[in-house]
Amino acid sequence: MARTFWPGPLTLILRRATGVLDAVTGGLDTVALRVPDHPLALAVLEQFGDGIAAPSANRYGRVSPTFAAHVREELGDAVDLVLDGGPCWIGIESTIVDMTGGSACVLRPGAITETDLHQALDKALRRGIEPDTPCPGMKTSHYAPNARVLLSSPEQATHDVAACRARGRRVGLLGTHKPRSLPADVHWLGLRQDVAGQAQQLYQRLRDADHLALDVVVAVVPAGDGLAHALRDRLQRAAGLGDMPPVGHTS
Repeated sequence: MARTFWPGPLTLILRRATGVLDAVTGGLDTVALRVPDHPLALAVLEQFGDGIAAPSANRYGRVSPTFAAHVREELGDAVDLVLDGGPCWIGIESTIVDMTGGSACVLRPGAITETDLHQALDKALRRGIEPDTPCPGMKTSHYAPNARVLLSSPEQATHDVAACRARGRRVGLLGTHKPRSLPADVHWLGLRQDVAGQAQQLYQRLRDADHLALDVVVAVVPAGDGLAHALRDRLQRAAGLGDMPPVGHTS
Protein backbone atom coordinates (compact mmCIF):
# COMPACT_ATOMS: atom_id res chain seq x y z
CA MET A 1 0.00 0.00 0.00
CA ALA A 2 2.89 2.36 0.69
CA ARG A 3 4.26 1.72 -2.79
CA THR A 4 0.83 2.29 -4.34
CA PHE A 5 -0.45 5.32 -2.41
CA TRP A 6 2.56 7.22 -1.00
CA PRO A 7 3.03 10.11 -1.30
CA GLY A 8 -0.69 10.54 -0.74
CA PRO A 9 -3.58 10.79 1.74
CA LEU A 10 -3.04 7.41 3.41
CA THR A 11 -2.03 6.90 7.06
CA LEU A 12 -0.79 3.44 8.02
CA ILE A 13 -0.88 2.29 11.64
CA LEU A 14 1.95 -0.13 12.34
CA ARG A 15 3.70 -1.69 15.32
CA ARG A 16 6.35 0.70 16.59
CA ALA A 17 9.99 -0.18 16.16
CA THR A 18 12.24 -0.39 19.22
CA GLY A 19 13.81 3.03 18.68
CA VAL A 20 10.53 4.98 18.31
CA LEU A 21 10.11 7.40 21.23
CA ASP A 22 7.09 7.50 23.54
CA ALA A 23 6.80 11.19 22.64
CA VAL A 24 5.98 10.08 19.07
CA THR A 25 3.45 7.39 19.96
CA GLY A 26 1.90 8.78 23.15
CA GLY A 27 3.17 5.71 24.93
CA LEU A 28 1.29 3.30 22.67
CA ASP A 29 2.88 0.31 20.97
CA THR A 30 1.73 1.53 17.55
CA VAL A 31 2.73 4.44 15.32
CA ALA A 32 0.82 6.22 12.54
CA LEU A 33 2.89 7.00 9.42
CA ARG A 34 2.07 9.14 6.38
CA VAL A 35 3.94 10.67 3.44
CA PRO A 36 2.09 13.81 2.29
CA ASP A 37 1.66 14.52 -1.42
CA HIS A 38 2.46 18.24 -1.43
CA PRO A 39 5.64 19.83 -2.77
CA LEU A 40 6.03 22.20 0.19
CA ALA A 41 5.60 19.44 2.79
CA LEU A 42 7.96 17.17 0.87
CA ALA A 43 10.53 19.98 0.65
CA VAL A 44 10.39 20.47 4.43
CA LEU A 45 10.89 16.73 4.99
CA GLU A 46 13.76 16.70 2.51
CA GLN A 47 15.50 19.61 4.22
CA PHE A 48 14.92 18.14 7.67
CA GLY A 49 16.26 14.79 6.52
CA ASP A 50 14.08 12.61 8.73
CA GLY A 51 10.52 12.00 9.84
CA ILE A 52 8.57 14.68 11.70
CA ALA A 53 6.14 14.01 14.55
CA ALA A 54 3.52 16.75 14.77
CA PRO A 55 -0.13 17.31 15.70
CA SER A 56 -2.80 18.64 13.38
CA ALA A 57 -2.90 22.43 12.99
CA ASN A 58 -6.18 22.87 14.87
CA ARG A 59 -7.50 22.66 18.41
CA TYR A 60 -8.41 19.15 19.52
CA GLY A 61 -11.86 18.12 18.28
CA ARG A 62 -12.35 21.30 16.27
CA VAL A 63 -12.85 21.87 12.53
CA SER A 64 -9.76 21.01 10.50
CA PRO A 65 -7.97 23.84 8.63
CA THR A 66 -7.99 23.82 4.84
CA PHE A 67 -6.31 27.23 4.36
CA ALA A 68 -3.27 28.72 6.08
CA ALA A 69 -5.52 31.54 7.32
CA HIS A 70 -7.55 28.97 9.28
CA VAL A 71 -4.42 27.94 11.18
CA ARG A 72 -3.54 31.50 12.11
CA GLU A 73 -7.15 32.26 13.02
CA GLU A 74 -7.37 29.31 15.41
CA LEU A 75 -3.86 29.09 16.85
CA GLY A 76 -2.81 32.75 16.69
CA ASP A 77 0.54 33.45 18.36
CA ALA A 78 0.78 29.87 19.69
CA VAL A 79 2.77 29.13 16.50
CA ASP A 80 5.67 31.24 15.26
CA LEU A 81 5.42 30.48 11.56
CA VAL A 82 2.78 29.22 9.13
CA LEU A 83 3.90 27.80 5.79
CA ASP A 84 1.22 28.60 3.20
CA GLY A 85 0.98 25.87 0.57
CA GLY A 86 -2.36 27.09 -0.75
CA PRO A 87 -5.78 25.51 -0.15
CA CYS A 88 -5.93 21.80 0.64
CA TRP A 89 -6.32 19.78 -2.55
CA ILE A 90 -8.65 17.17 -1.06
CA GLY A 91 -10.07 19.00 1.94
CA ILE A 92 -10.71 16.14 4.36
CA GLU A 93 -8.20 14.11 6.31
CA SER A 94 -6.34 11.02 5.15
CA THR A 95 -7.66 7.49 5.07
CA ILE A 96 -6.38 5.62 8.15
CA VAL A 97 -5.68 1.90 7.82
CA ASP A 98 -4.73 -0.35 10.74
CA MET A 99 -2.13 -2.92 9.65
CA THR A 100 -1.48 -4.39 13.12
CA GLY A 101 -4.12 -7.12 13.16
CA GLY A 102 -2.83 -9.43 10.44
CA SER A 103 -5.09 -7.82 7.81
CA ALA A 104 -5.94 -4.26 6.80
CA CYS A 105 -8.81 -2.47 8.54
CA VAL A 106 -10.05 1.01 7.60
CA LEU A 107 -10.41 3.08 10.77
CA ARG A 108 -11.15 6.40 9.08
CA PRO A 109 -12.43 6.68 5.49
CA GLY A 110 -10.91 9.23 3.15
CA ALA A 111 -10.16 9.96 -0.50
CA ILE A 112 -8.41 6.60 -0.85
CA THR A 113 -11.46 4.36 -0.74
CA GLU A 114 -12.02 0.79 0.38
CA THR A 115 -12.27 -0.18 -3.29
CA ASP A 116 -8.86 1.40 -3.95
CA LEU A 117 -7.36 -0.44 -1.00
CA HIS A 118 -8.93 -3.75 -1.97
CA GLN A 119 -7.51 -3.47 -5.49
CA ALA A 120 -4.04 -2.65 -4.18
CA LEU A 121 -4.02 -5.50 -1.66
CA ASP A 122 -5.93 -8.02 -3.78
CA LYS A 123 -7.47 -9.32 -0.59
CA ALA A 124 -10.45 -8.56 1.61
CA LEU A 125 -10.31 -5.83 4.25
CA ARG A 126 -10.99 -6.60 7.89
CA ARG A 127 -14.21 -4.89 8.92
CA GLY A 128 -15.17 -3.31 12.20
CA ILE A 129 -17.01 -0.26 13.49
CA GLU A 130 -15.10 0.26 16.73
CA PRO A 131 -11.32 0.20 16.16
CA ASP A 132 -9.17 -1.90 18.48
CA THR A 133 -6.23 0.44 17.78
CA PRO A 134 -6.39 4.06 19.02
CA CYS A 135 -5.97 6.54 16.19
CA PRO A 136 -6.55 10.22 15.36
CA GLY A 137 -9.95 11.64 14.50
CA MET A 138 -12.02 8.91 16.15
CA LYS A 139 -13.74 10.88 18.91
CA THR A 140 -17.53 10.67 19.07
CA SER A 141 -17.50 14.43 18.51
CA HIS A 142 -14.82 15.65 16.14
CA TYR A 143 -14.36 18.18 13.33
CA ALA A 144 -17.12 20.12 15.11
CA PRO A 145 -18.07 23.80 14.79
CA ASN A 146 -19.60 25.76 17.66
CA ALA A 147 -23.00 25.40 16.01
CA ARG A 148 -24.95 22.21 16.53
CA VAL A 149 -24.89 20.06 13.38
CA LEU A 150 -28.18 18.32 12.56
CA LEU A 151 -28.00 15.63 9.89
CA SER A 152 -30.84 15.55 7.39
CA SER A 153 -31.96 14.26 4.00
CA PRO A 154 -32.95 16.29 0.93
CA GLU A 155 -36.59 15.48 1.64
CA GLN A 156 -36.43 16.35 5.35
CA ALA A 157 -34.11 19.38 5.28
CA THR A 158 -36.70 22.15 4.87
CA HIS A 159 -38.83 20.62 7.64
CA ASP A 160 -35.80 20.52 9.97
CA VAL A 161 -34.95 24.13 9.11
CA ALA A 162 -38.51 25.21 9.88
CA ALA A 163 -38.49 23.33 13.20
CA CYS A 164 -35.27 25.05 14.28
CA ARG A 165 -36.58 28.47 13.24
CA ALA A 166 -39.73 27.87 15.22
CA ARG A 167 -37.56 27.48 18.33
CA GLY A 168 -35.89 30.83 17.64
CA ARG A 169 -32.59 29.37 16.47
CA ARG A 170 -30.22 31.02 13.98
CA VAL A 171 -30.11 28.38 11.25
CA GLY A 172 -27.92 27.54 8.27
CA LEU A 173 -28.59 24.94 5.61
CA LEU A 174 -25.59 22.99 4.27
CA GLY A 175 -26.11 21.20 0.98
CA THR A 176 -25.76 21.15 -2.79
CA HIS A 177 -29.27 22.30 -3.82
CA LYS A 178 -30.76 25.50 -2.42
CA PRO A 179 -34.54 25.16 -1.92
CA ARG A 180 -36.57 27.86 -3.65
CA SER A 181 -38.62 28.29 -0.49
CA LEU A 182 -35.62 28.87 1.80
CA PRO A 183 -36.52 31.73 4.18
CA ALA A 184 -34.43 34.89 3.87
CA ASP A 185 -33.17 34.61 7.45
CA VAL A 186 -31.75 31.10 6.87
CA HIS A 187 -28.11 31.19 5.77
CA TRP A 188 -27.31 29.09 2.72
CA LEU A 189 -24.04 27.18 3.13
CA GLY A 190 -23.73 25.94 -0.41
CA LEU A 191 -21.55 23.07 -1.61
CA ARG A 192 -20.53 22.15 -5.13
CA GLN A 193 -22.42 19.43 -6.97
CA ASP A 194 -19.45 17.06 -7.32
CA VAL A 195 -18.33 15.09 -4.28
CA ALA A 196 -14.67 16.12 -4.67
CA GLY A 197 -15.73 19.76 -4.52
CA GLN A 198 -17.85 19.04 -1.45
CA ALA A 199 -14.83 17.54 0.31
CA GLN A 200 -12.78 20.65 -0.49
CA GLN A 201 -15.49 23.01 0.79
CA LEU A 202 -16.91 21.19 3.83
CA TYR A 203 -14.68 22.60 6.57
CA GLN A 204 -14.79 26.12 5.14
CA ARG A 205 -18.59 26.00 5.30
CA LEU A 206 -18.53 24.78 8.91
CA ARG A 207 -16.21 27.67 9.74
CA ASP A 208 -18.56 30.03 7.91
CA ALA A 209 -21.32 28.83 10.24
CA ASP A 210 -19.28 29.93 13.24
CA HIS A 211 -18.43 33.28 11.66
CA LEU A 212 -22.18 33.82 11.20
CA ALA A 213 -22.78 32.84 14.87
CA LEU A 214 -25.30 30.19 13.84
CA ASP A 215 -26.96 28.02 16.46
CA VAL A 216 -27.74 25.10 14.15
CA VAL A 217 -26.45 23.80 10.82
CA VAL A 218 -28.90 21.50 9.06
CA ALA A 219 -26.59 19.36 6.90
CA VAL A 220 -27.91 17.36 3.96
CA VAL A 221 -25.92 14.13 4.04
CA PRO A 222 -24.48 13.02 0.66
CA ALA A 223 -25.40 9.61 -0.71
CA GLY A 224 -23.03 7.10 -2.26
CA ASP A 225 -19.80 5.33 -1.38
CA GLY A 226 -16.15 6.24 -1.81
CA LEU A 227 -15.48 9.89 -1.00
CA ALA A 228 -19.18 10.43 -0.16
CA HIS A 229 -18.80 7.78 2.55
CA ALA A 230 -15.87 9.73 3.99
CA LEU A 231 -17.92 12.95 3.94
CA ARG A 232 -20.73 11.24 5.85
CA ASP A 233 -18.18 10.13 8.45
CA ARG A 234 -17.00 13.73 8.98
CA LEU A 235 -20.56 15.06 9.21
CA GLN A 236 -21.50 12.27 11.61
CA ARG A 237 -18.66 13.28 13.93
CA ALA A 238 -19.36 16.99 13.50
CA ALA A 239 -22.87 16.15 14.73
CA GLY A 240 -21.41 14.34 17.76
CA LEU A 241 -22.82 10.97 16.67
CA GLY A 242 -19.52 9.09 16.57
CA ASP A 243 -18.71 6.10 14.42
CA MET A 244 -20.55 5.33 11.21
CA PRO A 245 -20.99 1.77 9.90
CA PRO A 246 -18.44 0.91 7.18
CA VAL A 247 -19.53 0.56 3.57
CA GLY A 248 -21.57 -2.60 3.16
CA HIS A 249 -22.55 -2.78 6.86
CA THR A 250 -26.22 -3.13 7.68
CA SER A 251 -27.82 -2.71 11.07
